[in-house]
Amino acid sequence: MKLQLTRPNNALSSAVRALPLALGCVACAGLDASRVAPSPGAQLDAVAPAFAATAPAVAAGVQWTEFDLSLWGDPKFQRRFTESYVAETDIEPRVTEQERTQLQQILELISGEKVDKAVAQLQKYGGPGASAVFDFTLANLYFQQDELYQASVSYTDAVEKHPKFRRAWKNLALVHVRRGDFEDAAAAFARVIELGGGDGVTYGLLGFAYTNLEQHMSAESAYRMAVLLDPLTPDWVTGLARTFFKQKRYAEAVTLCGSLIEKDPNRADMWLLQANAFIGLEQPMRAAQNFEVVDRLGAATFESLTTLGDIYVNEQLFDVGVRSYLRAFEVKPDGDASRALRAAKSLTAQGARAECAALVDGLQTRLGERMSEGERKDLLKIRARLASAQGAGEEEARILEEILALDPLDGEALILLAQRYARNDEAERAILFYERAANLEGSEAEAKLQHGRLLVERGRYAEALPLLRRSLDVRPRENVRKYVEQIERAAQSR
Repeated sequence: MKLQLTRPNNALSSAVRALPLALGCVACAGLDASRVAPSPGAQLDAVAPAFAATAPAVAAGVQWTEFDLSLWGDPKFQRRFTESYVAETDIEPRVTEQERTQLQQILELISGEKVDKAVAQLQKYGGPGASAVFDFTLANLYFQQDELYQASVSYTDAVEKHPKFRRAWKNLALVHVRRGDFEDAAAAFARVIELGGGDGVTYGLLGFAYTNLEQHMSAESAYRMAVLLDPLTPDWVTGLARTFFKQKRYAEAVTLCGSLIEKDPNRADMWLLQANAFIGLEQPMRAAQNFEVVDRLGAATFESLTTLGDIYVNEQLFDVGVRSYLRAFEVKPDGDASRALRAAKSLTAQGARAECAALVDGLQTRLGERMSEGERKDLLKIRARLASAQGAGEEEARILEEILALDPLDGEALILLAQRYARNDEAERAILFYERAANLEGSEAEAKLQHGRLLVERGRYAEALPLLRRSLDVRPRENVRKYVEQIERAAQSR
């Protein structure tokens, strides 16, 4: 019982190269581009149609995929492309001389730790017509005071006024991470990268956001860039290892965890992650070694110790398995006992009576009055099985009667009690309990199977076959089907 990418053609290239010519000349002459054209937006509006006009030439001259065609013809892409003709002098918003004086006053208040007055001044000088720097500075103050909602509102105001305000986008992304708004965080970090701010931290936190969105391939790509740009920060390598695990790339996760463990052997989180990757690779004993190391590091969890117990029981190392289960309740006294109880049932099925008794006694001592009614019944059923295996019939009957006193409609207890009477050659009494169990949802298949077997043992094949067939209809099982066929042949031969 196991516990369980295409190059554009010359027409497009020529058209694209021709587009920024006037602006390029202006830039080379060292003139202020803002004097030549009314605004970057107006320049872009003039350029975008020219760009769009090249799209048919592309389609006529080259065999494009559907994705490429939709990309080149997308208005959003065209506008973003034409934005590249404007010199990158506008990732910071401009301020007037008057605004510069006002900001200087506000910075003096901040340096003097007069934050409330600074906030009041920012709110006074700010507004729809003011520079985005006011909104950004106000948002920073909110952020430092952990007023995250107000910070996000002010950062959003800043980037709406000045869409290329890279610092504001980055801080807005940080606020979203702090608030757990990972979808908005990922979008903001992507905008930072698009604006040329792709440092290690930005990529790393983008990976973190993608991880929380369960977008593990995107997270992997972000973490790889973070490691490339910032190899000394272990968080990014750790995040990469976790994305491997989430994608079920267990061998890669094991290798990466191993390199982190080699650098810092006290990293219990990496020992645990590697252990679970070993389980994914179906190498349970290597996982067990890791879980034991975690316990010696003083970082064992209820889950790790219970999993360790499952491994040992599956490997028939019953005594150490029992110790692991009981150790789990030392770490978390109110832990869920279901896996330990399931292991106890497995121990009885494998004949490990002494170990099963030790586990049951240990659970009784540790759980005591905290046991739920269901846990108490499960414990009693295991004790009943132990009593039966040891030949203590009266003790078995007493325990089963106790279970039925707690819940008269416990089908499993009824079946166990019926089996006990059948062993004592009290067939009619056993049949009575089998019939009671057969009327309960979830117990019919087993009750009728055992009832039919009892009749077969007494040579009453004709009476047994309808019960056995009904059991097979309710819960089809190959071994039962073969058994029914044997009884049918035996009945025919008679």
